[in-house]
Amino acid sequence: MAISRRQTIQLAAATAAFGTAMPASAQEKPKIRLVILDIGGTIIEDHGEVPNAMHDALARHGVAASFAEIGEWRGASKREMVRHFVQLRTGSADPALVKAVYDQFVATVNTAYEKVKPIPGAEQAMNDMRHDGYLLATTTGFDGPLTRTILGRLGWQSLFVASITSDDVVDGRPAPYMLFHAMEAARVDNVAEAIAIGDTPLDLQAANNAALAAAIAVTSGAATEARLRKEKYSRILPSVASLPALLRSGI
Repeated sequence: MAISRRQTIQLAAATAAFGTAMPASAQEKPKIRLVILDIGGTIIEDHGEVPNAMHDALARHGVAASFAEIGEWRGASKREMVRHFVQLRTGSADPALVKAVYDQFVATVNTAYEKVKPIPGAEQAMNDMRHDGYLLATTTGFDGPLTRTILGRLGWQSLFVASITSDDVVDGRPAPYMLFHAMEAARVDNVAEAIAIGDTPLDLQAANNAALAAAIAVTSGAATEARLRKEKYSRILPSVASLPALLRSGI
């Protein structure tokens, strides 16, 4: 039986609609699987130990840097921070001088964190999130040895599927590489299934550069809420202690 031109057009439209329609399950927002946490100021207390140690280490080797300048690098790779100021003030990133300053910085921070304290409610929050089925990972501007020391003192090593440090990547924050390494270690291949939480503008910038499902800030660390609001963010929380409830309610 011949099909009229009108019927042909209607059939084509129906076929197109059928071909582009998506089942309801495919339209659902991907479920968050991985929570990537910054360390200093986010899950451990920050009382200025890092900027104080950096300022002291630089000054001892004749490299001037104000606390305001150092503050702009909060959340960045500490080794890169040292290299930046050595280059800026001396005109050359002399490897020997960079190493001397960095070693002094690490020694001072290591001493300052001998009695490292968690952010109030952080450990309970991490246990709650793991109980709810989330994978946890950390990223930090510290290097591997210092990070392992800090987490070891708190007995937290087993909480995380990965602890990515600034010496695991070619560039620290705001580059997204540490976040991608955390995803790789967790076997999470969709950025829509991962979120990042931190206390600095660089934490938020890295999360946005990675195009994660959420870039969450906390005011428990280095930056003020007013400063954090200048960045693109999903939520701003008083501390990580509020995160499990946010995840349960939906970001």
